[in-house]
Amino acid sequence: MSVIDKIAWIRLEDGVILSSRSRGKDVYYIPGGKREPGEGDLDTLVREIREELSVAIVPDSAEHFGTFHGQAHGHAGGTLVRMTCYTADYQGVLRAGGEIEEIVWLTHADRHRVSPVDQIIFDHLRETALLR
Repeated sequence: MSVIDKIAWIRLEDGVILSSRSRGKDVYYIPGGKREPGEGDLDTLVREIREELSVAIVPDSAEHFGTFHGQAHGHAGGTLVRMTCYTADYQGVLRAGGEIEEIVWLTHADRHRVSPVDQIIFDHLRETALLR
């Protein structure tokens, strides 16, 4: 079994969650990505969000939200993703950058449109009354 290590940004506003879709992908993902060698969680979060969404994470505001595990979308069975999630404030204007084609705000009703590990996170957010 292999594990893909990812860091993600949980951005909730008025009961909806920020998600993005990369070019050529058929599902939405909570923004974030894989760490580069030697990077810590916060370094990865800041870099990935700058690359994907063109905004600056405010490092001092980052708080660990939770770590979730699920089947990696588009990978063979048994390939898991470990998604370490943080909330954080940001500066700038959200806009698609890098490989991101679309930025959207989703509710729990959109659960079927996201990756398997994101579905687990959506369920957790719904259970804790953070996602409508």
